[in-house]
Amino acid sequence: MLKHLPALLTPDLLHALASLGHGDEVVIADAHFPAARLAVRQGARLLRVPGADTPQLLRAVLAVLPLDRPAPAAWTMQTIDPAMPTPPAVQAVHTLFAELGEAPPASLERFAFYERAAQAFAIIQCGESRIYGNVLLRAGVWTGEAQ
Repeated sequence: MLKHLPALLTPDLLHALASLGHGDEVVIADAHFPAARLAVRQGARLLRVPGADTPQLLRAVLAVLPLDRPAPAAWTMQTIDPAMPTPPAVQAVHTLFAELGEAPPASLERFAFYERAAQAFAIIQCGESRIYGNVLLRAGVWTGEAQ
């Protein structure tokens, strides 16, 4: 048992996050995301945390993963219909970034998000049932100082 780590970070997930290099990308995907198919395309690691929603898992990951600088180093998926109001899952992600003092995530067109996700080092699929609960993160460098 390790101290001071979020309980959602399983040994396999911690290993994947610790294996990221500067500029590597990781996806937190909702339950609807084609995670298995995209992970197979490029050999990305596929991990599952079905008992968490996107904000819970994102909070745990950001507790240990420095984001790349300068911003943006995080992206959400755009809705198919630009007239659609911002989905609640995306709003929750933006709220969490604000709470943590991080720059707000940018957004990627849906199919561009899928293409980028297929190139990611790892895809972490959670149990988020709300649509558009997907976030792409680019790993930064931890200097040992508060960021």
